[in-house]
Amino acid sequence: MKFVHPKKIVRLTKKWLHDFVAYYLLPDSWYLRIRYREVFHKRLHLCHPQKFTEKMQWLKIHDRKPIYHQLVDKYEAKPIIAGIIGEKYIIKTLGVWERYEDIDWDSLPNQFVIKCTHDSASIIVCTDKSKFDPSKHAWKYNDIFMKHDYYHYTNKQWAYKDLKPRIIAEEYIEDDRYDSLSDYKLYCFNGIAKGVYVTINRFTNLSVSMYDMDWNFMPFEHIHPNKGEKIAKPKCLNEMTDLAEKIAKFIDNPFVRVDFYEVSGKVYFGEVTFYPEGGMCYFKPEDWDYTMGSWMDLSACKK
Repeated sequence: MKFVHPKKIVRLTKKWLHDFVAYYLLPDSWYLRIRYREVFHKRLHLCHPQKFTEKMQWLKIHDRKPIYHQLVDKYEAKPIIAGIIGEKYIIKTLGVWERYEDIDWDSLPNQFVIKCTHDSASIIVCTDKSKFDPSKHAWKYNDIFMKHDYYHYTNKQWAYKDLKPRIIAEEYIEDDRYDSLSDYKLYCFNGIAKGVYVTINRFTNLSVSMYDMDWNFMPFEHIHPNKGEKIAKPKCLNEMTDLAEKIAKFIDNPFVRVDFYEVSGKVYFGEVTFYPEGGMCYFKPEDWDYTMGSWMDLSACKK
C-alpha cells in the first residue's frame, strides 16, 4: 500500500471542503461577490451594476434562457446558427464522440481539428495525420478537458451548467497569413455590434487589439495585453457585422459576443460567448470598464 503523508491528506481534505462549499453550497451571487473581490480587489455591485464586469456577473444570475445551453455547446449550436445565417457559414463537422477512446481516427481526413463541445481552449490541430499521435493527447482529454465543469469551476458561467462533455472533430481551415486562424470577436450590445476584439498568432506570438465598427483602434487593454500592432481590417467586416447582429437579435439579450473567422474572403462562424473570460476581464484604463458597461441596457431582463 502506497504511503500518503498526513500533511498531504490534510491539504487535500481542505481543498475538497473549500471546493464543495464554494462550488456547490454557496449561492451564485455570494460566490461571484467573493470571486470578484479576489480578482479586482473591489466590491461587486449587483443591485446597481455600472461596469461591464459587474453587468457580466448580473447577467449570470438574471439572464437564464434555456437555449443558452445549446448555443454555447459547439455541436448543438451549429444547426441553430445555420438556421439564422445559413449553412454556408458553418464549419463542417466530421464526427462527435462522448469519450476520447471512441474517436474513429481512421475516418478522419489528413487534416482536422478536435476540441471539446463544452469548454474553451481544448483545441488540437492536426495538419498531417501521418505525424499525429492520438495517444499523446489522451491524458489531456481524459484527465483535464472532459472533467472540466465551466459552470462550477470557471466563475459560475450559467450557460455552461450541466452541459454534456463531448469531443467534436471539424474540417481544417487555414489562414496562410498567420500561425492560426484570425479570430474576430464581435461584441454585440442589445443586438448592435459596437466593437471587434481581434486575435492573431494565437500559438506563437499572440497579438490582440480592439476596434470600433469603423476600424478605429480603441485605446485600451482587455483580457490580454495589447502590443500596439495594427491589424488589417478584414475584407468581410460588413458581412460579419450583419451576421453577428442577426444572431444577437435572435438571442435578444443585453450582451453576446459572436466570433468569426475570415479565410480567403470567406466567413466562418466560430462560437457564441455570453461571458468573455467569465466576466472577470480587466480593463486598462479602467474607464473603459464603465464605458462598455454603459453600452449594455439590462432593463429588458428586469421586466
